[in-house]
Amino acid sequence: MKKLLWVSMILLVVGSLCVACTQTKDRETAQSEPKAKISDSDLETRIKARFNANPGLAVANLDVDANVDRGEVTLSGTVGSQVLRAEAVDAAKSTYPGLVVNDKIDVKPAELARADYTEELAMEERIKAKELGESIGKSVDDAWIHMKIVTKLIGNASTPERKINVDVVNGVVTLRGVVDTADQRIEAERVAKDTEGVQSVQNRLKVGAQKAAQN
Repeated sequence: MKKLLWVSMILLVVGSLCVACTQTKDRETAQSEPKAKISDSDLETRIKARFNANPGLAVANLDVDANVDRGEVTLSGTVGSQVLRAEAVDAAKSTYPGLVVNDKIDVKPAELARADYTEELAMEERIKAKELGESIGKSVDDAWIHMKIVTKLIGNASTPERKINVDVVNGVVTLRGVVDTADQRIEAERVAKDTEGVQSVQNRLKVGAQKAAQN
């Protein structure tokens, strides 16, 4: 009886060791097998599918350039707000583990009628303006005017928008910064004056050559 009991215990131990060995071999095999690799075009398709699932990104003009070997993707094009820009980057990152996203997206606010411009959009516009050192009054109208002027300056080849600061308070627009030519200074003022809702324009833009002479 004791002999039978010992035999049973030995068989049980041997069986457990065999199971453990099998599980270890399975894990080692799984680890040694190469992970399935997707192509650059497959990754780009995945990212674009994520964009299409977001109504704001679906209508945006975005390009995706993926390089799976380097584990990175470059996003370029335009969106209407900083929020959408962040959403595009997050959507891309979520498609592939450890993906590095090069963000080359430009933010160009869409032209909106005053009736369609909300408090939320105004708040977002103020945040962007503050980051650029610009001032916007407390009213939604001021934020809307700011958005319209910036949009026009961006779309006007004759005005270097990124060199121009736009302040809007109670409908009064102040243009600040340094432009390259006197024509650019004049054109920026014209754009601001022709914008709906603007009460007056204070043109404090300096021409680069003039500033150099002053210094």
